[in-house]
Amino acid sequence: MKQVVFGKDEALYMTSRQAAPRGKILRLPLADPVLAQATTVVPESEAVIESCLPTASRLYVLDLVGGPSGLRVYDLAGHAPGSLPVEPVSSIFGLVSLEGDELLLNAESYLHPPAWYRYDPASGKLDKTALAEKFPVDFSDAEVGREFATSKDGTRVPINIIRRKGTRLDGKNPLMLTGYGGFGISQSPDFHPLARLWLDRGGVYAIANLRGGGEFGEDWHRAGRLTNKQNVFDDFAACAEYLIRAGYTSPGKLAIIGGSNGGLLMGAALTQHPEMFRAVVSFVGIYDMLRTEAITANAVYNITEYGTIKDPEQFKALFAYSPYHHVTNGTAYPAVLFLTGANDPRVNPANSRKMTARLQAASSSGLPILLRTSSTSGHGASSLDEGLAQQADVYAFLFHELGMENAVSGN
Repeated sequence: MKQVVFGKDEALYMTSRQAAPRGKILRLPLADPVLAQATTVVPESEAVIESCLPTASRLYVLDLVGGPSGLRVYDLAGHAPGSLPVEPVSSIFGLVSLEGDELLLNAESYLHPPAWYRYDPASGKLDKTALAEKFPVDFSDAEVGREFATSKDGTRVPINIIRRKGTRLDGKNPLMLTGYGGFGISQSPDFHPLARLWLDRGGVYAIANLRGGGEFGEDWHRAGRLTNKQNVFDDFAACAEYLIRAGYTSPGKLAIIGGSNGGLLMGAALTQHPEMFRAVVSFVGIYDMLRTEAITANAVYNITEYGTIKDPEQFKALFAYSPYHHVTNGTAYPAVLFLTGANDPRVNPANSRKMTARLQAASSSGLPILLRTSSTSGHGASSLDEGLAQQADVYAFLFHELGMENAVSGN
């Protein structure tokens, strides 16, 4: 995203975060380009400003609003605020100025693949152009809801819920919940064709916008890193509890899935709340938080996010949630599928091997604790064939464990 843009009015428009963590827009006339003379035309608000685009007489401001995108419009002095009719739960990735105040924008959502749209300010219409990706799947029978769970400390946590229209909230739906919550990375809406496969077997798919990400700016990130990392796990548990309480699913029908930092999330979730889930899929996760600095080549780069065992307070926080150290003998753990690659340079595959062995020895549920390892992959699938085989194994595991093998619904 461009942070500095030349306007057609001989001025620079700049996204600044000085004393404004969520961003503000400054205007600097080129006739007197002294930064101290820049004026604020769009002040900081609840939305996180990602970029802006000045046109002939308008200023378009692209926002991140808790995960989805928003698009505001002003005059060049920051007055007459308004918004564009974008899809409510979608992501916007690019803005291009056309003639006058016309605009091209690239967007996608959970239900619609990426496409370029043309906005005509005269008519107020946003029309899809011929520049659009096409997929052999259709989600016209589905809908997206955005609801909120309340975390342990009272924080409201967004959940994006993809379901078929008319889905009954009777607690009987298989539900796949995912999240990430780390490194300031936002879980924004994207088109996921395999969700069609899940919906067709009666499933519901949910994505949580947890603290630790960047969905609400740097404060949201900091609230889920270092000694605050437990907030991420509490947020995720709150989302699972909400989905159960609202009737979307039940513990016997709830599966969770995540990878990398999201794999750590899976490990913490299943050890802190083993009774809440029926199945867990965890890709390339870190599970031994006390040894990762010693056994992973690039672990030093994770210290700013997770902390270090060399700092007493950070050590306490790491030990308090380290999944491997909180596996308890005789506990009825859910079915788990760990996936790892022998060539992973970012997370040592020993994490998955150790965690699998420990859970196999400890679990009293009789449910499978499986390890899928590959000699041809690293921190994720490294080829199309490997990726397809991996996804086939994941869905076969989930369909079996949640009783979805024969539950095929018609469109």
